[in-house]
Amino acid sequence: MQHPIAPDGDRIAGHWTAAATPLQASGAVDQHRLAAHAAGLLEVGCDGVLLFGTTGEGTSFSAAERLSAVEALLHAGIPASSIALGIGMPALPDAVGLARSALRLGLAHMLALPPYFYRDVTDAGLTEAFALLIDGIDDARLRLALYNIPQVSGVALPPATAAALRARYGVLVAGVKDSSGRFDSVLAYREAAPALAILVGHEPDIARALRAGAAGTICGLSNIAPGAVRAMFASGGNAAHHAEADMTAIAGLIRGPFVPALKAIMAAQRGDAAWRRVRAPLVAASEAYGAEALQSLRRLAPDQRIT
Repeated sequence: MQHPIAPDGDRIAGHWTAAATPLQASGAVDQHRLAAHAAGLLEVGCDGVLLFGTTGEGTSFSAAERLSAVEALLHAGIPASSIALGIGMPALPDAVGLARSALRLGLAHMLALPPYFYRDVTDAGLTEAFALLIDGIDDARLRLALYNIPQVSGVALPPATAAALRARYGVLVAGVKDSSGRFDSVLAYREAAPALAILVGHEPDIARALRAGAAGTICGLSNIAPGAVRAMFASGGNAAHHAEADMTAIAGLIRGPFVPALKAIMAAQRGDAAWRRVRAPLVAASEAYGAEALQSLRRLAPDQRIT
């Protein structure tokens, strides 16, 4: 079952993968592996890929590196409409420049963290920072998703801020990706700003979030179990119950920091040790962990197709 972008192009909807970023031995983005990974995800039914979000170690990469990777995917035949880009940067002018360059490449969907270097900002300050970002981009094609992941960024995105920005900018502020892991947060965004597309990052909550009116997911576990994530879109009944239980168990396979653990499983799954590489300050998880977790994953989700 497909969940494409809405016909008016105003939001992301359906099943999107927060893509992990493969690295060369030098630490540079392995564009060939990334393009092949993105193509494989689309082939098995994902509606799109987010590049350089949290799962993609986005804040460890420069604007030039991110744009070069986007160009590589476009050159490989990945449609611009199937790519979203994380534009989180500490300095607003850098985020503005990155977004404007991505728009020139044909992308519309961007994901923006709140400024994450002060932990005592006010709601008014957050609203103003996002307003400066949108005003600086100054492009009607922009479809921005606000990103709430306070356990990583240290700065929560209040539902009132999301609602105020939607009211001020309309479809330019297209949605919110909530990766807080709190279902009450999903409900709060839905109540505060029902016109926003709410995208869930915490995989075990996908099914009930969809039932509550969420638009879909952008999630990391789809890198290793896209079929299990897709099953979360079942409308109800026993199938939905089993899908939720399976996803909760799959999420439980991650031990330690999420990105190194995920990449270790990807390396084992593909028989490709290069996928274990991470950028500092992250440290690669062990090959043994990846192999052990993969065996458990195969018992939980034996029909996963990975290309």
